[in-house]
Order: sequence, then structure tokens, then C-alpha cells
Amino acid sequence: MRFGRTARLAAAALTGGVLAAVAGCAGGGTSTGSAPPSRTLAPDPGGGGHPDAAWPTYGRDFARSGVADAARPASLTVSWRVHLDGAVYGQPLLVGNLVIAATENDSIYGLDQASGKVAWRTHVGTPVPLSDLPCGNIDPLGITGTPVYNPASGLVYAVAETSGYHHVLVGISVRDGAVRIERDIRTPDGQPRYDQQRPALTIAAGRVYVAFGGLAGDCGPYRGSVVGIPLSGAGPMISYVVPTPREGAVWATGGPVTGPDGTMYVSVGNGSGTSFDDSDSVTALSPGLRRTGVFAPSTWRHDNDNDLDLGSTQPALLPSGLLLADGKSGTAYLVKAAHLGGVGGQVAQAEVCPAYGQAAVQGSIVYEPCAQGGLAAVDTAGHKIRVRWRGPSQAQGSPVIGGGAVWVTDYQGGTLYELDQATGATRDSLGLRTTLPHFSSMSMTGSHAFLGTMEGVIAVGGV
Repeated sequence: MRFGRTARLAAAALTGGVLAAVAGCAGGGTSTGSAPPSRTLAPDPGGGGHPDAAWPTYGRDFARSGVADAARPASLTVSWRVHLDGAVYGQPLLVGNLVIAATENDSIYGLDQASGKVAWRTHVGTPVPLSDLPCGNIDPLGITGTPVYNPASGLVYAVAETSGYHHVLVGISVRDGAVRIERDIRTPDGQPRYDQQRPALTIAAGRVYVAFGGLAGDCGPYRGSVVGIPLSGAGPMISYVVPTPREGAVWATGGPVTGPDGTMYVSVGNGSGTSFDDSDSVTALSPGLRRTGVFAPSTWRHDNDNDLDLGSTQPALLPSGLLLADGKSGTAYLVKAAHLGGVGGQVAQAEVCPAYGQAAVQGSIVYEPCAQGGLAAVDTAGHKIRVRWRGPSQAQGSPVIGGGAVWVTDYQGGTLYELDQATGATRDSLGLRTTLPHFSSMSMTGSHAFLGTMEGVIAVGGV
């Protein structure tokens, strides 16, 4: 049974000292180094009276650039670590003086940036245990996709999977954790038991957009999809479903990538059709979720048959008007964002690496999260693809750029690396003494970074 609205609002009211004490019993708020200065919740510059955000969405902006407003790096230290009620797979959001983190136990937390103490916690449902799922690798399955913050309303939106295979959109007040919006999302493929919400949420054109793929193992008759729901939570839902008989997941962690004209780009995984069916593609969608373009490699049929599709990363949007798409096959493709070109319509292609997660972008350089050979700095100047440098082979997380450095995790070994942005040389590294989720990434502001862990959140100082 899902939490009733009254019970959730009561849970949201458990703020401040009560939950700080609970977190303390679980190791929450433990300080192990210098903490960033405390700040009050600052109103947004638009005059709405809601807190502004240094990191309101995955990658900081809706183009998913991953470029932070960060200080020059110094020696790295752990400022604090907090144990929450579940694993944090998404990037923490940074809103006012709070770190917003969502857990696989279907809870959303507001944590003080300076200390990690719990300001509020809202529990929005009962997650689904892995034993109740037909396949998968997250136990339990609750909130996986990175939430998104809307400064116009002061609401954080998240999608929770709850018992009975419901996918529930909630809008949470950033000031006190109160549930302001709740809506059950009926996944448009009609297969909620097999649908997983892993990509980050995004906001555009008065809607919050939510993408779906399948569970690890690709079991069942699911199809990838994107839905758009009015920010008010009321009114008709719009949707796009990949037109393949089965699969075609939209699952890479970064979520839809939004271009300057409002077009959203999503990478799609392998499908099951015998003729081209928009699987193994980069698909362009209008804000109304009408397909306006598609690109697929000329090898899409071979890639589909061998699970070597583009769906393991979302595309990287470049200032030149190009997109760089790299997936499981290791071949990267440059395509024109305004005209994706269909099957075989790339401007250039080259072998880079099998990539998983989300790239970061600055200028003509794309920093691809390579599963083999280490993070790759890919230069796209002149409409060509050239690898400038590679980072440590074990650094496979999704990168962030800030303070003249590239930041990337070894999520299997629990290490954070600071790499020289020009050469890829390791400037510093820090063992985090914790386990990180797959495709781990961070959010950054000022002199601190914040990472979700399999136990909660960790703050790193000196960045």
C-alpha cells in the first residue's frame, strides 16, 4: 500500500532536531574535515521568493553540460558523510543552503550543506524489493532518477517506484519537505512492472519530463518512453513511445538533453524489430513530444543484435550545433543537432570507447565516461573526432568540470579523482571509504562537491 497523502504530510513535518537525531544514530552528519560556510535559503533573482539553486538538475543545466561554478582546487578532504535510509543513485541537487538527495527507500531529504544534518525528510512510498521484480539489480527499487528543482515554484520533482509497481511523481516544497503535488504516472507502454525510471528528470515548456527504460536484464514486454506532465500536476499527460516491438529503453542517467530551441534529445537502446524502428538511435523530440528527427548508425542492426547500442549515454550537445553520441559499441558519432540525418547520417565517426553514464561538455571538448581505458577528452573542433587524453583506467564515473579540473569517480573502488583539464594528469585523488552507485557523478558549488553513495551522501572539501 502506498503512503496516503495525510501520512506523507505528517512525515514531511518531521524536521530539524527530530530527524537530525535519527540521522545521528545512523552516522548522519558526522564531520571529518572542514565544512563549507552555512548559508540561509536565498530567494531566486526572479523575485518569486523561492531559493535559488547552484545545481538544480543533473549536469547543472538542462543541456547537461556538467560545468560547475567552482573554486580553484586545493587538497581534497571529506567534510562530512551522512547515512540515509537508502542508496542515492542520482546527483544531489544544491538549492539554497540545502543538499537535496533522493533514496531508493522512496525518501527525499533536505540536508544542511555545511554539516549534513537533516533539515527535513519526506517518505513518499514503499519501494519495491528486488525479490518482487522479474529482473533488475537495485534492491529495493525506489527513487533512482535525479530529481529536478523549479525555482519558480520552490518545488523539487521526483519519481518514486512504489509497491504495486506504481511510478509516482511528487512535487516537494524545498523549504519544509511538504508534498504539494502527487500524481500516479501510468507508463505509456502499459507495462509498469517492467519499466524503470533511471534518467534524470527535466523541466521545459511548463512540464516536467520523465523517461523510462527497462530493468537490468531487459526482461519483459516493456518499451522505452518519455512522458510530459504539467508542472501543476494536473491536466493531460503527453507521451512518446519508441516504435519498436520491445525494448528501446531510454535509460542513460543524464536524462533528456535540451537544446537552445527547446528540442529534447534522448539516446535509445536496442530494440527487437527486423527493420529500422527508431531503436539504437538519438531521437529528437519537440516539447509536445513529437519526434522531429532521428539518427542511427548504419550498423544499427548488428548493434541491436549484439546489445551494442547508443542508449548507454545521452548525447553531448556542443556549442557548434553538433551532437556527439557514444554508446556501448565504442564508436562515437558527430551529428548535426538541427538535422540528425537518419540512418548513417553522421558528420564524422571514430573509435573512442564503450561509454556509460553522462558526458560533460565545455567548448569543443566532450569528456566521455569510458567503461574501458579511462575517461576520454574528445576534441570535436573542425567537425572531427580526436581523443586528446585519457584519465586513469579505473575512473569510469560520469565527469564534472570545475575549478580548472575534471572530476570523476572510480565508483567500483570508491575514489574521487581530480584531473588536469588540459592533460588528464592526476592532480589529486581521495579515497572515500564508501561504496558508490554505478555511473556515479557529483554536484559542485564553491569549494565543495557532493556525491550520492550506497549509504547516503558525502561532502568533499577542497575542490
